[in-house]
Amino acid sequence: MQQAWMYSVMVLAGIGIPVMAAMNAGLGLRIGPAASVTALLLVGALVSGVITLFTGTPSMRTLLEAPSWLYLGGLVVVFYILSITVLGPHIGIGTAVLCVLLGQILSAALVDHFGWFGAPKSPITVQKLIGLAFMTLGIWLARRTD
Repeated sequence: MQQAWMYSVMVLAGIGIPVMAAMNAGLGLRIGPAASVTALLLVGALVSGVITLFTGTPSMRTLLEAPSWLYLGGLVVVFYILSITVLGPHIGIGTAVLCVLLGQILSAALVDHFGWFGAPKSPITVQKLIGLAFMTLGIWLARRTD
């Protein structure tokens, strides 16, 4: 029960994803996808910069000692924001987020299975494969009338 707050925070983060996607798509339609992503990342950089100032700024040495490939996560952020901004208005935010969720589940299963990026290993089981199949079926059922 000690970790209940952690799960609550992650549920809130999940709630925020479709809201963010709709806001990104709306901004992208008004100012253009690339400008929208730039503006969103600038806002994010400003907010996270302020948080970093309050929580402790890492030294330049610490920043340089981190493996450089870990910083490529920024490319994933840009790809996500740009794709939801451009494609969300065309396929619908619900469909877009459901597809993103399926992708997250699939990649999370692989990351856990192989222990990539330092994650604890958790093998893919038949039960997990059945769950992935149900997620795929759920996306198809949720959007087949569109």
